[in-house]
This record gives sequence, C-alpha cells and structure tokens, in this order.
Amino acid sequence: MTFISLGDNYKISLQEVFAQNRNKLMQHLSNSDGAGAGAVVYFQGGAAETRYDSDHEPLFRQESYFLWLTGVQEPDCAVMISGSTAKTTLFIPRLPAAYATIMGHIKTCDEWKKLYQVDRVEYIDTVDDVLLDELGGDEAVKLLLMEGDNSDSGNTYQPPKLGVKFQSHVDTTTLFPILADCRVVKSPAELDLLRHVTEVTSFAHVYVMRNIKSDGTMYEYQCESLFRHYCYYNYACRLVAYTPICGCGPDGAVLHYGHAGEPNARQIGATDMCLFDMGAEYFGYGSDVTCSFPANGVFTDRQKGIWKGVVAAQVAVYQMLKPGVSFMACHKAAERAILEQLSEVGIVVPGSMSFDELVDQRLGAVFMPHGLGHFIGIDTHDVGGYLPGHPERSQQPGLKSLRTARILDENMVMTIEPGCYFIDHLLNEATHEDSPLRQYLNADLLQEYRGFGGVRLEDVVQITAYGFVNYTLCPRTVEEIEHVMAGGKWPPLEDKAPELGRQRLLDPTPLPAPPSM
Repeated sequence: MTFISLGDNYKISLQEVFAQNRNKLMQHLSNSDGAGAGAVVYFQGGAAETRYDSDHEPLFRQESYFLWLTGVQEPDCAVMISGSTAKTTLFIPRLPAAYATIMGHIKTCDEWKKLYQVDRVEYIDTVDDVLLDELGGDEAVKLLLMEGDNSDSGNTYQPPKLGVKFQSHVDTTTLFPILADCRVVKSPAELDLLRHVTEVTSFAHVYVMRNIKSDGTMYEYQCESLFRHYCYYNYACRLVAYTPICGCGPDGAVLHYGHAGEPNARQIGATDMCLFDMGAEYFGYGSDVTCSFPANGVFTDRQKGIWKGVVAAQVAVYQMLKPGVSFMACHKAAERAILEQLSEVGIVVPGSMSFDELVDQRLGAVFMPHGLGHFIGIDTHDVGGYLPGHPERSQQPGLKSLRTARILDENMVMTIEPGCYFIDHLLNEATHEDSPLRQYLNADLLQEYRGFGGVRLEDVVQITAYGFVNYTLCPRTVEEIEHVMAGGKWPPLEDKAPELGRQRLLDPTPLPAPPSM
C-alpha cells in the first residue's frame, strides 16, 4: 500500500482515499440512467497562477474535485477515468529542462505513476489523441465533463474547453450532481483523516487559549499566528482550511471577521469575549472549529448568560442527530434553545407566545443569522448541500443561510455551530417601531449588550448509524475552559459533559505529544 504524508506525520493511503473515491464515482455512474455504457470521465486540475501581472507564484492548492479524485498536489494536470476498464490516466505538464534549475527535479512519467498510484501517465499535450482513442469513434460513448453551480458560493464549475471533434460525445449534465453527492457521505479512510485534522485543530485551539494575554500587550493576529504555528510545526498542516477568524470584544459579532479589510488587528482587552474560528488542513481535508472564551480566563455573569444559551443549543441538536432527521429541524431546535436562555437573561420577552412560535416568527435569526452548520471534507463548506431530489433552500431569515436542509445520513460529516451575536444593524431592524419582532424584545436591556460581540461553538461531527460522534476535543463547559486557561491538564482525566459526544476525549494519546506544547 502506498502512502503520502509530509514528514513523519499522518500517512494517507492513496488506495483507501483517492482510488476509493474514484471507484465510488464510477459505481454511482454505472447505476445512473444518464451516463451510458463505457462513459469516459475527464477532469482538468487547477492551473498554476501568478499574482496579477507579477511573477510571484502564490502557494498552489489543488482544485477540490480533482484533488478528491486523484490526491495530486501539483498544478496543470488532468485525469481521465475509463468507464469500460475503470483505469485512470493522469496527464502531466511537459516541462522544459530549464524548469529543474528553478523548481527542482522533473518527475518522469513512471515516477508520477508510482507517486499517485494511477494506471497510466501521459503528457497533457496528448489529451486529444488519448481521449479520441478511448472513445473509439463510437458516438454512443459519452465524454462526461463537469458543469454546475456551487450552492454555497453561487459560482459555476465550468467544463474544460475541448475541440469540435468531441462535441458529439460531450455530456455536461450527468456528472455534476452525481460527483457532488459522492462527496457528501465519507469513506472510512476519509472519516479517519477528518478525525485526525479535527484533533489537530482542537489542540491548536487549546494552545492558543493557554497562551493568550489579556493585559493589553497582545493582538488578535498573534493568536492566529499561534494557531498556524502549532498546526504546521507539529503536524505538517501547511495550509489552514480558511482565513482564521480571531474576533475579540465587538469583533466577535462579525461572522467572517479576519478578512483583508479586518485582519484580526484589534488589541485584546481584559474584559473581551473571544470568538476564534480556525481550522487546519492536511492534504486537502480540513477542519472547522470555533471556540469562545473570556480573554482573561474567567467568565463574568453576563458572558456566562449568553454562553449557556449556545451550549444548550449544541446539546439540543446533539440529542437529535441521527440518520433520518432533518437538518433544518436541528437548526430550529438550536434557535429555540438560544431564545429560551435569552428569555432567562431578560432580553427576549415571549409574552403569550411559545418559543416554537417565536422560532416560526424568525426571532432566532436576529441573534443567529447564519445556518447551524455545513458539510465538511475536502472543502470547508463541502459540496452537496442543495442537489436535485433533496429539500430546497428556504428563503426565510436565518434559514436561507443554512448551507443544507438535507435529511441526515450515516457517515455524513458536518459542523454544528450555533451562535448568539449582538449585531447592530440586526438589532436596529428588530427593535424598529415598524418591526413585528419589537414586542418580544427588551430594547433597553439590548442596548447594554451592544459591543458584547458574540459566542459561537463549532464542532465537527460524524453522523453514525444510531447517533453521532464528535471529533472536536476542545474545552466546552465553563469549568473546562477556566481550568485550561489556568494551566490545567488537557485532555482531562474525566469527561464531565458526555452529552457532547467527544468519544476520544479521555484517550491519553489521541495525537503524538507535540514539541511546542
């Protein structure tokens, strides 16, 4: 069996991950009505790019569908999978000898074949001839190309441009929904890899929590730096799965804070609530974990009051998770738990309304305007959320941001990330004199929470035959967080919150002991 890894770190089996992914696709195609006998699949990988008009080459990250099928890390490649033989041909760039001067050894076709465990390797300038030979002149044999819309980004996956000679074979409608759906349910090897990268992510969050300073000498970006260092130095995660979000104080109310215009630049204050959303990535597979905690390591009553609602939302959802359950129903359960706690705090005033009625009125979207979670895998927001034959996206506030409304199935991997935020423009709209929601809110008390920021708790979970397993091993209760931030042992000796489903929490060595801890 052949493995890939960076250094002496987690080893990924090419056969058990990427070859299995290809087999899965071809099996699904053979069971479909649209592909036809002997259909040929053709994909182009990501292209090497430079920064605008300069010669600076940003670190390349492979296009996700191509990566899922091949594991290939390098740019400017393509792949063909034969429907009649199930054999894989990898196409590689024909590089000039001078390339070796700048970029190092040029791999031979045999080296590529051995590295990525494919059946055949050809140069990419021979694609037309190889495809025509595979199609065999039979116009009934389809050439399956990808084209379709990503339901998260709204962007369209464009098919590769091929010559007129292929027009009678080309089919751009069959492949996209089948391949996207293949990525929704994970294989055993993918599950193990996602568990690994989530455990790395979890302990990197703990590393940040232990090293944060709230005395006015530390900035948010330094916490991002600590996270990146831990993941890369210890576990070879050269990339993070997305731009880290390190929001402290009011920045915690900006859902995707940390972007170029808000680059985790605020000085951390002693009374700040921190909301840190960061995930490692390893050979394309990523994690997505959010921790929220007081910068000084001790919760105030006000912080604890909001925190309790988000924890209650997590627990409410975990009690529901199993195959056959609607993810939209889970989202509404999380909203209800948050509204119940906000009522305890005095912010929500239900009057004669039940909490289920308040959920239907979309009051929960004022405080949790995003969806409960999303699929995760080789993309942070993994594909398959809204495909034909599955529930459509709601257009109601909050629910329209839910990245999938699918019915849960075994071996789906997804995030569960309830949150409660105090976002000025949403509070202004909800408390406006014309708003039907105004009567259910204590506007005077809400004023005191402006600038609080937010609390979000995000875990990566696997749906199992009878429930779920939580891959995230972060401190989650008030007691756990204060214990860790005071220098206490983690992982703990006792799991005092078994309802969170952290199956490996008490494993004494869930990962090798890192040198930087």
